[in-house]
Amino acid sequence: MASNIDLSIEKGKLVTVLGKNGIGKSTLLRTVAKVQEPLNGSIFINNKKLESYSHQELATSLSMVLTERLPESQLTVFELVALGRQPYTNWIDKLSDADLEKINWVIDETEIHHLKDKRFYELSDGQLQRVLIARALAQDTEIIILDEPTAHLDLHHTIKIFSLLKNLTEKTSKTIIMSSHEVNLSIKFADEIILFTDAKINTGSPSELINNNSFDNLFPKEIVNFNRKLQQFIINKK
Repeated sequence: MASNIDLSIEKGKLVTVLGKNGIGKSTLLRTVAKVQEPLNGSIFINNKKLESYSHQELATSLSMVLTERLPESQLTVFELVALGRQPYTNWIDKLSDADLEKINWVIDETEIHHLKDKRFYELSDGQLQRVLIARALAQDTEIIILDEPTAHLDLHHTIKIFSLLKNLTEKTSKTIIMSSHEVNLSIKFADEIILFTDAKINTGSPSELINNNSFDNLFPKEIVNFNRKLQQFIINKK
């Protein structure tokens, strides 16, 4: 597992965290989101220590989409997205006109209007992932963290999620941090990459990491090689 991590993330960027299984990508994201305690060191959000954030303060600063399955319920898509407004509703959880306006805006932005009356368990994996992103967006936080949001999606839906997240950062100036195994798509869509390797952690824009040869030893060379001209990994032919 990676250690001695020292990095900063600029506001309004799409950031992907890349690396092999078990190297610490999810641990990093869950620690930043205060889902688990830091193993060591300190985390700051807007120059304020994470540990000093109250639950309410953090809920209006940071939202997260985990890989865990949702508990069984009869919630519709609209109701699931509306849960993102909980940090702002009063004690009876009554949605205000402003809340409803935000929810409907999010549904439009994520292009799930045709799904809003469906039960969430009726959705495909790709549809559900888009709905969960909508819920996080409805929470209206500066930072959105997603742990492997495309893990169970086919290529078509994976590209659509990357494209959606890129568009959201450009439209809303929110900071979106996601862990992924999709190196080629991260190079195409991400503004910044945090690259976990066995030797060290490399950070920078995709072009900076390419110029620094940071991708060259990410995978065994007998399987794939990084093609600098194409800016992607190519499977070796036998």
